Amino acid sequence: MTMKRFCATALLLLWSLCALAVQKSGTIVYINGSKFYVHTVQPGETLYGLSKAYEVGEKVILQHNPAAAQGLRAGESIKIPFVSDVPQPKSERKLRKTFDIHTVTQGETLYGISRKYEIPIQTVIEDNPNLDPVHLRLGERILIRKKEIGSEDEAGTREQWEAYRNSLNSVAEEGFAYHIVKPGETFYSLSRRFGITEDRLGTLNGGLKPADLKAGAIIKVPGSAEQLAAAENGPQADSLQVQDSLPGIFAGSRPKQVEFRALRRSAPLKVALMLPMAVGNEPNGNYLEFYQGFLLGLDSVRTKYGHSIDLTLYNTARNVDAIREFVKSDAFAGTGLIVGPVYEEGLHPVILYAEEHDVPVVSPLASITGMNSDALFQMAPDPSHKWDKVADLVNGDKQVTLIYSDSTDKDFESEILALLGDSDYRKYTYTYVHPSNRSSNNPGDLTPLLDNGQDNVFVVMTDDEVEVERILAAIASADTSITGRGRTAPRFVVLGNTRWNRYGNLDRTVFFKDRVVFISTYHAKRDSQAILDFDRAYIRAFGALPSLYSYRGYDAALIFCPAMYNDIEYDLEGRSYTPLQTTYLFGQGEQRDNHVNRNWTRVNYNSDFTITIE
Repeated sequence: MTMKRFCATALLLLWSLCALAVQKSGTIVYINGSKFYVHTVQPGETLYGLSKAYEVGEKVILQHNPAAAQGLRAGESIKIPFVSDVPQPKSERKLRKTFDIHTVTQGETLYGISRKYEIPIQTVIEDNPNLDPVHLRLGERILIRKKEIGSEDEAGTREQWEAYRNSLNSVAEEGFAYHIVKPGETFYSLSRRFGITEDRLGTLNGGLKPADLKAGAIIKVPGSAEQLAAAENGPQADSLQVQDSLPGIFAGSRPKQVEFRALRRSAPLKVALMLPMAVGNEPNGNYLEFYQGFLLGLDSVRTKYGHSIDLTLYNTARNVDAIREFVKSDAFAGTGLIVGPVYEEGLHPVILYAEEHDVPVVSPLASITGMNSDALFQMAPDPSHKWDKVADLVNGDKQVTLIYSDSTDKDFESEILALLGDSDYRKYTYTYVHPSNRSSNNPGDLTPLLDNGQDNVFVVMTDDEVEVERILAAIASADTSITGRGRTAPRFVVLGNTRWNRYGNLDRTVFFKDRVVFISTYHAKRDSQAILDFDRAYIRAFGALPSLYSYRGYDAALIFCPAMYNDIEYDLEGRSYTPLQTTYLFGQGEQRDNHVNRNWTRVNYNSDFTITIE
């Protein structure tokens, strides 16, 4: 054999070995409607070897991975078109022996379907080779393997879903990444976060509509995976409301109907209070205050009703595995009332226990977006009822004026426009003019808005603290100017944005001058007798003033512990509860089994410097 032939033979042998050495990836993703393997390059692998292993041409691999033309780098991820064998079709009869059939409804996600059936995401993907996990089609049929139903927990599903997202990110085109939508995120908040228009966000995601955006969905956004990871923040609290930072368990599951049984008056009640008292070595003062309020509530229950109550506090941190172990423990056995966990992501193991033992679970702070259970009570008011108590302000017999400035609170604006519906309103753009430059035609003078002989409702749309203060001051100044000239006093109120309560430099006296009306999740007037009595007891017990968390803890104990001896049999429906000053009214919504507080608090700041609560 000549040296030339020997070298050629050796080279062919080497190429063959390379092809044999390639291990075909088991990770498959859909990108822009096409199916790809995600292959992580190993040392020594070549384009030739990859093309042989995956049965696609080298040019095809380069077409989808242009950077590979400069050479493959060990550790990098590349996408390789998926080539599948044509499966032998099974008869409908054989399919139904092995699978349940799920038909996709509007807005459903694969994550939500996986949680509904408690089945591994990977199993669903393998059994449905033509399924695009990110873009489910309305009416699409998905095979659900019967023997796998009930085999996967929330943590496993979340881990698989995040792994799928990470696989997408590893081969995402430059300048883009994939994001898992969190509860509470909207088209507007996401477009603002990623610096694009809502239309652009929809276009990036196949024409996705705002109404179809669901928590747990994977969407395409500008940026890189590294930037997304760096930008992840903890939950933001709005008053007493807690938002989750991870997708929860989704509505649409098939909840067990729970039959609560009231305890005999002499029977002891075992209560589990599950709070993130500390995460790592960092204590959380808010939940300590909630716990202290709950303790005072238990004292009141024992004194007023004589019930025997055994309380166990569980520090859940923010650890679903820890919660699961608590629920399995001998100490948890026999628990008759569960208050918490605080975050929705921790509810799943608790709800499983509650539905098995017909025990109520109280979510004291979070607005639940995913979990659906007849055992679950939510103390945070239902967002869909937020504006019910200001319907009289927009019923058509008042002049509604939306006051804008250079910046706009888009979330607040969208809520107000939805509230107004087809009602008439007008817009006014406020421009601040320094006093030294003011003239007779001053756009900062709001006198013409008030001096019209009508009942007026003003809504300030800006999200800038300085502009809010200027506009409220301008309204008060116009009112003073009109009445000072002996004219008929203007009739008006200002429908306020609860975010104003977070502004540290805003003079609260202007709320009274402008007759501001707020819709709030909770309000406590320090001068009311019930609040005064509670404050005194709290200071005696703990040496500090209570917070809104303290009040909510007290409310939770005062509502649910006595109810376990009576009202729980009727799901607390048909009556209202006002332990201190905020009223709770529980009910079930359409297509949801959760028992949710429907009552928001309307807070009226009156011109005589009093506050009335509705």
